[in-house]
Amino acid sequence: MTPLRLSAFTTVSALGAGTRAARDALLARRGGLAPCTLPDMPAGIWTGEAAGLDQVRLPAPLASYACRNNVLAELTLRQDGFAEAVAEAARRHGATRVAVMLGTSTSGIEETEQAWRRRDAAGALPGDLDYQRTHDLHSLSRYVRARLGLRGPAFSLSTACTSGARSFLDGAALIESGIADAVVVGGADTLCRLTLHGFASLELLSSAQCRPCSAERDGISIGEAAAFMLLERATPDDAGRIGLLGGGASSDGHHMSSPHPDGIGAIGAMRAALESAGIEADAIDYINMHGTGTRANDAMEDRAIARIFGDAVPASSTKGWSGHTLGASGALEAVIAAICVDAGLIPGCLGVEVPDPSFESQIATHNLSQRVDRVLSNSFGFGGSNCCLVIGRIP
Repeated sequence: MTPLRLSAFTTVSALGAGTRAARDALLARRGGLAPCTLPDMPAGIWTGEAAGLDQVRLPAPLASYACRNNVLAELTLRQDGFAEAVAEAARRHGATRVAVMLGTSTSGIEETEQAWRRRDAAGALPGDLDYQRTHDLHSLSRYVRARLGLRGPAFSLSTACTSGARSFLDGAALIESGIADAVVVGGADTLCRLTLHGFASLELLSSAQCRPCSAERDGISIGEAAAFMLLERATPDDAGRIGLLGGGASSDGHHMSSPHPDGIGAIGAMRAALESAGIEADAIDYINMHGTGTRANDAMEDRAIARIFGDAVPASSTKGWSGHTLGASGALEAVIAAICVDAGLIPGCLGVEVPDPSFESQIATHNLSQRVDRVLSNSFGFGGSNCCLVIGRIP
């Protein structure tokens, strides 16, 4: 693919609000996981909650979009001058030429959960909510387009935990096809009872902070996050700037909730990403693993990475900082990949002194400071959905 410039990017997660907070937390090895404080959640779990959501109000004309997911999106749009950068792109290209392509897995379902608890004696739900603007999977993209004053196409993706990463590939396709000149990509997912009780029923939740790649790992810590990037065509003047260099996807369909044990789909997506970027495996400086902290997922990913890279490239998961942010995880980790390139950082797995001794890939357990030109960022989801991005310096 033709490299695309990351003209602006921003995020809010348990690491804090804005890319500076995320960068500082990574460098200081300061995680954001803590015992869950939200009501009616499984007992004794740790989550990655985003702070400050209770103080955020949507602009009055868009108040009917109010739900936790869109509130998180609003807080994120206020960080890093992102909304201003999109406004500038709309002035250059025209508002109809800037598209929105965002991923989510829960959208505003938490708002509907609250409405369910307020149903009347006959079981009828309250009529004071606009479910199309909150519960609906398209709510996030509609809100962001309206909030940014855009008039281009707006699409929503829900491919489980690859949603946020997949938005980059589909956003790139909009630019390549000439449908758009710039695309807001990324995703948002917030904590809700459906996901937390759902993962609890699968017995996949960790009893404390998740520790991906550890021999003692015992499951996932769920987090919430929003992350947005503005993609535009790169020009010769953009050489050396951070961009999307390539991406690949696959769908192995092995099982609804378990990955193929040999990582067939993961291997296919990683190889497709390298081919898309026009590079060989030895051109990657760091692999940001999907690394959820479950025994099966981490073992599969290790085998897949070793199949392509051996033990030559340092790899780690940053979910020990943020938790698994589900449909937003690929977008959050794309922002983290950009931070790693800019800061010359390889963040070692948090809370892991010694990686699983059965692993064959090179697992980083402590931060490394070195030049990073290209990061491979992995995302794998339920149903066999796989997506990998190459984020790095534009040649």
